[in-house]
Amino acid sequence: MAEVFETDDKRITLIDLSDCLNNSTSNFEPNRHSIQYVTPEQGLAMSVQMMGLGPEYWPDRLGWAVESVTLSTHSGTHVDAPAHYGPAQHGETRTIDQVPLRWCFSDGVLLNMTHKKRDEGITQEDVQAELARIGYTLKPYDIVLIRTDTSKYFKQPGYDMRHAGLRRSATEWLVDQGVRLIGIDAWGIDRAFDVMIQEAKEGKSQFWESHLFGR
Repeated sequence: MAEVFETDDKRITLIDLSDCLNNSTSNFEPNRHSIQYVTPEQGLAMSVQMMGLGPEYWPDRLGWAVESVTLSTHSGTHVDAPAHYGPAQHGETRTIDQVPLRWCFSDGVLLNMTHKKRDEGITQEDVQAELARIGYTLKPYDIVLIRTDTSKYFKQPGYDMRHAGLRRSATEWLVDQGVRLIGIDAWGIDRAFDVMIQEAKEGKSQFWESHLFGR
């Protein structure tokens, strides 16, 4: 969803990159979540119980609405903390509150990788070819967004196994260019787990290679 507005004589487009969580997707998500909805009618009952304020204190005799959410840090649209990858091999292992805000605010660069199949990896050469196609040279702190179109299947079982993902060569090269934040419209930045598990057992590749590079 995009919203256009003007401020200080500038026309700005804000694009919401997040997906919405709801209880209908929870049953088939690897990390399940739960949302408990409190209606204005229930909010009124809470008002009476908690504060002794009955319907006469509320417009339309209705109270507040609120949601109670139980979820993992990997539910929905999120930023992985470096600590998620495991212990850092050099320096401190950063939790999400220790990630510099500077990493999270910069120009975005969209790379179209919709032609890559679910069992394929996105390589350094793929990234370089797409940058050449759009005529862009990366600079430090650019935020690279990988488009796979997997997000179209977010509400369908098997969503987490449909995407192509970055190979270590691509991730390492992006970091070498000064990129500190990479986004993807899929379950994770690496390839699908079933592909990685099979290749790791066959000795073909490092399991979870892009994440483990973050150590």
